[in-house]
Amino acid sequence: MKSKLFIAAAALALLTPIAASAQFLGKEDMPTTNFAKGTLFWSPKPTTPTPYTAPNKPHWKLSEILAAHKGQSDWVQPIVRNKDQEGDYISIAPGKKTKQKMYSDDRLVFIVWDGSIKVSIDGYAPFTATKGFFVNVPFRHMYTLENVGSTPALRFEVRQAGAVPLYPVSETPDPVKGMTYTKVTNLTGPAKEKESNPIYVDYMKEFNGTDKPYGGKFVWDDHFTSNILRGKGAPVPPDTNKGHFHVGWTEFWFIMEGKIGMKVEGLPYFNCDPGDVMIAAQGRWHRAGDDPAAPWSTRVPFNPRPPILHNFEVTGD
Repeated sequence: MKSKLFIAAAALALLTPIAASAQFLGKEDMPTTNFAKGTLFWSPKPTTPTPYTAPNKPHWKLSEILAAHKGQSDWVQPIVRNKDQEGDYISIAPGKKTKQKMYSDDRLVFIVWDGSIKVSIDGYAPFTATKGFFVNVPFRHMYTLENVGSTPALRFEVRQAGAVPLYPVSETPDPVKGMTYTKVTNLTGPAKEKESNPIYVDYMKEFNGTDKPYGGKFVWDDHFTSNILRGKGAPVPPDTNKGHFHVGWTEFWFIMEGKIGMKVEGLPYFNCDPGDVMIAAQGRWHRAGDDPAAPWSTRVPFNPRPPILHNFEVTGD
C-alpha cells in the first residue's frame, strides 16, 4: 500500500509544476506564426507549368465547338477532365429524352445555352430550362432531360470525376467499361438539399441586361463549388500582375456574358466570349477579369471545394 501511495504522490509532484506553469503563460510566450490574412508563407508550386492534357486546353471557343459538330443534333464534346471534376458540352435533338438516372454521392450541374429542356427531378416540380438557366440536380434524385423545343438543345454539364450513373430497374443501363450493373437496394433515400443551393437560377431573367452586380453562390458543398461573378468592365492589369495559383486544384470557368480577359502563366492575355470555357491548370498563375470591351461581364467558376486557397504573389519584397 505504501508503495502505491508513493507512486501516486510522485506522479502528482511531476504534474503540478506543468499545470501551474501553463496557467501563467503570457502573450509573449504564445506562438506568433499564424495564417491571418496577409501572412507570408511558403507554398509549393510546380517548377515547370503543369501541361494541358487533352481534352483540357486554356480556351475552348464555343464557335469552334459548334463548327466541329456542324450538321449534328446529338453529340458530346469533352471539355474538362481533371482529378476532381469533368465537364462536357452536350447537344440533344428535338423530341429526345434522356434515360432516367441519378448519381449516388455527388450532385450534377449544368448550364443551358440553347434550346428548351424540360427538367424532371424526383421530388421537385418539372420546369423548362432555356438559355441561361443554371440547373442543380442533387445526388440520389432520379432525373430526366427532354428537348421540348424545335431545335437542338445545348448544355454545359459538370460532374464529379469518375461519377457513374445509377438507373431505376425500369431502365436499361448504358454500359460502362469495366463494370457490371447489379440489381441492389438502399436504406438512405434521396439527398436533402440545402436551401442555399437552388434547383435552378434563371440568369437571363435575373441579371442579364441589368446593372445588378452579383457575387453569390449557386451551389456550395464539400465537393462542388460554383458561384456567379458579375462585374463592370475594368482596365486590364499589366502582365506583371500574375494573379494567383492553387496548390492542388484545376479551376475552370463558363462565360455567361460580355468579355472575360484571362492571363495564364506561359500564355499571352486572351479574351473569352459568352459560351466559351477557360481553364487554369493546377499550379499555374492565372488572373481572370472583366475586360473593358464590354460594359458588364459574367463568369461562373467551378471548383471542387469551397475553401480553395488562393496563393498571391508577394510584391515589393
